[in-house]
Amino acid sequence: MPNFCAAPNCTRKSTQSDLAFFRFPRDPERCRIWVENCRRADLEAKTSDQLNKHYRLCAKHFDPAMVCKTSPYRTVLKDTAIPTIFDLTSHLKKPHTRHRKQIKELTEEDIRKMKERRLASSIDQLVSKKDAAAEASSTEDEPQLSTEDREFREYLRSLFEVVVVLGKQSIPLMSDRATEAQHKSNNFQALLDYRINAGDEALKKRFEATAVNGEFLSETQQHQLLDVCENTVREEMLMEVRESRFFSLVTGDLVQFSGEKHLPLFLRFVNQQNVLREEFLDFVVFDGDEASLVEKLEAQLTERWGLSMEDCRGQAHKATGTSTIKMKAVATLLMEKYPLAFNMPCSHMALNIHLANSLPYPNVQVVMETMRRIGAFFRIPFTQAELHVAISTHFQKNEEKAAALMLACGAGWTEQHSVFDLLLDLFLPLLLCMDRVWENADGKFADSVAADAYSIAEILADFEIIVTVVILKNVLTFTRAFGRNLQRETLDVFFAANSLTAVLHSLNEVNDNIDVYHEFWFEEAVSLASVMEIPVKLPRLFLRKQRGADVDEIQVESYFQEYVTVPVLRGIMQEVEDMFSENNIKALKCLSLVPAVMGQMKFNTTEENYADVYRNDLPNPDTLPAELHCWRIKWKHRGKEVRLPTTIHETLQLPDVKFFPNVDSFLKVLSTFPVLKLEENTSDTASERLQVYLGNVAPALRNKSLAMLRVNTHVKHDLDVMVDKYCRLYPEDEDATDATEEDAEVKA
Repeated sequence: MPNFCAAPNCTRKSTQSDLAFFRFPRDPERCRIWVENCRRADLEAKTSDQLNKHYRLCAKHFDPAMVCKTSPYRTVLKDTAIPTIFDLTSHLKKPHTRHRKQIKELTEEDIRKMKERRLASSIDQLVSKKDAAAEASSTEDEPQLSTEDREFREYLRSLFEVVVVLGKQSIPLMSDRATEAQHKSNNFQALLDYRINAGDEALKKRFEATAVNGEFLSETQQHQLLDVCENTVREEMLMEVRESRFFSLVTGDLVQFSGEKHLPLFLRFVNQQNVLREEFLDFVVFDGDEASLVEKLEAQLTERWGLSMEDCRGQAHKATGTSTIKMKAVATLLMEKYPLAFNMPCSHMALNIHLANSLPYPNVQVVMETMRRIGAFFRIPFTQAELHVAISTHFQKNEEKAAALMLACGAGWTEQHSVFDLLLDLFLPLLLCMDRVWENADGKFADSVAADAYSIAEILADFEIIVTVVILKNVLTFTRAFGRNLQRETLDVFFAANSLTAVLHSLNEVNDNIDVYHEFWFEEAVSLASVMEIPVKLPRLFLRKQRGADVDEIQVESYFQEYVTVPVLRGIMQEVEDMFSENNIKALKCLSLVPAVMGQMKFNTTEENYADVYRNDLPNPDTLPAELHCWRIKWKHRGKEVRLPTTIHETLQLPDVKFFPNVDSFLKVLSTFPVLKLEENTSDTASERLQVYLGNVAPALRNKSLAMLRVNTHVKHDLDVMVDKYCRLYPEDEDATDATEEDAEVKA
C-alpha cells in the first residue's frame, strides 16, 4: 500500500520514489507542532493516534540532518525532528484548482504563538546541544578507544572492503596459477598488497609490524572475516523476512564445495512495501538420510535464523538426478510436520522438466542428464554455429522448417516446456553436429569438447533412449499447456488450477487404452531409429540379466510397453496428483481474489469455500464472508475508467486494500507460493545470480561466503557493523595469544 504525503501542495507517494515516509508522532505535543507547521486546518480536529495511524510526511519536509539511515532498508527520524520545509503558496497560482489539503490562514495571534513556540524550541535545541556536549565531555572521562584499538578497527575496515570486492567480482580467494615456489598464490593477499602500495596506512602499519616471512593474514583469520561478512548480509535480509512473517522455502540444484554436496536455500516472501522477493540465504550440507536433512533444514530456519516453520506456506525443490527422490521424501516429511507448507513446482523450472526429473527410472534419468549435458555443450563457443550448419544441411529442402528450428534452439532450449518435441525434431541434425565436432577436422574444438560430443552421440544413438524420449514427449503433451499456464499471469494460473481435472482425465484415458497408445508411440520410435540406421533391439543390460531365460520369446514392443511406457505414464500421473493435491488446488483457486480474475468470473467467485485452511492467518476470520462480499461489490460497481488489477502485486499496491485486512493478508500468503512467477520488473533472480557465480568460478576455488556476497550484491554492506561484530567475536588479544602459541609450537 503506498503512503501519500500529507503536506500541502505535495503530491509525492511512496510507489513513485525512494523517499522515506514518516508517521505523525504519537506524543500529543509534538504531533500538534507537526500539524501546526503543516498548516492543515482539517487535521487539527484529529487525535494524535488518528494522525499516527493514517497520515505521513515525506522526508522532503525535514532538514536532512534530522533524517538518519540505520540500514539499507530502514530510515528513521531523530527524536527531536520537526518538519520545517513546506510549499504554502504554489496553489495560489492555480486559483480554480480544487485543493484537497486545506491550508489554514494564520491570524496575528497564531503568528505570535508560533514565534513563541519556535523561540522555545530554539532554546530547547540549544539546551539539548549543551547536554550533548556535556555528555560528550563526560564520556571522555570514560574509557575510550586507544590509538591501537582505533588503528585495529581501521585495519579491519580495510580488510572487509577487500572481502566485499572479492565477493562482488566473483574473485576466488586462491588462484589456480602456481607461483615460482609452486604454491598457489592468494588473491586476497595480492589485493592487500595493492592497497598497501596505494597508500592504505592502516594496512601498511599492520604489515610493517608483521614478522619477516610471517603470514600477513592467516587462513583462520580469512575465514573469520568471510563468516562475519556473510552473516551481516544475511541478517539484513532476515530482518525483512521476520517483519513479513509468512514465507516459502525453495531449494536449488546441488552445489559442490570442498568435495561436499550442498543444498542452496532460498526464501520467498512479501516485504513491507508489498513487493515479492526471493532471496538466497545459505547452503546446507547434503548428507545423511531424509530425516536428518529435514532436521538440518529446521535447525537452519528456526535456531539459526529465528524463523518459525509454522509460518512456512510453501516449498519447492528444484532437484535433478538421484537427489530428486531424496528431496521428494524431504518435502513429504516437512508436510507431515507442517501441513500448510504445500509442496509445489518451482516457477524457475518448466513443469514437464520437473515431472521428468521426478521419475526414478534409470533410462529417464539418463535422458535428463543428457539433456543437461547438451544444454551445457551448446554454451561452448562455436558449437551453436555448428548445430545451425547441421540443421541447414539436414533440412536443405525445407528452409522454412530449418529457420524455425534454428530460432527454437536458442539459449536455454533444453529447459523449455516443449523440450522433448524439439529434441525429436532435432535428433538427426543433433547427431550430425556431434559427429562433426567429434571428428574435429579443422581442430576448432578442444579434445575435451570433442570427447564430450562423442559421448553424447553414443547415448543418443541407442534405441532405448529413443523410445524413452518418444514416450516422454507423448505423455507430457497432456501436461504441457497446463505447465505453461502455471508460469504465466495470475489469470492463467487460476484457469490452470481449474483445468487440472481435465488433465488427469486425459492421462487416465491414455492409461485405460495403453495398448493402443503404446502401439502408435512405438511405431514412431521405430521409424526414427530406422532413419538413423539404429537397430531395434532389447537393452544390453536387460539381455545380460536374462542369460538363463529364453530371450527369443520376449517381444521388443512388449518389453518397452512394460518397462518404459507404463512406468512413465503412471509415474507422471502420480507426480501430478501429489504436486497438485486437493489443498494445493484450493489455495490456487483463491487467486480469484485478484480483481481481474473476479471480472473474468463475472464476480461469481466463492473464495470463502477455500479459505478455511488459512483461517488462522487472517486478522479477523469471522468477518471474512462479509468482507469478501464488499470486495466483490467494490470491483463490480467500479467506474468505467477504473482498470481491474491483474496481479497480486498490483492489488496489494492499491491504497484502499488496507480497508480489507483479511483480503490483504490472504493475498500476501498466496503471493509466497513458489509456483507463481516473480514480478516482471525483476531484472534477474537470486537463482540466476547463483548460477552466474558457479559458472564463473571453478569448483575447486568456490567459497560459500563469497558466493553469498556475489548473489546478494544488491544488499548494501555496512562495514562498520562488520567491524563491530568482528571485534566482539574475535578480540585481537585472543588472536595474538593464539598466534604466539602457534609460533611457539612451530619453534619447539
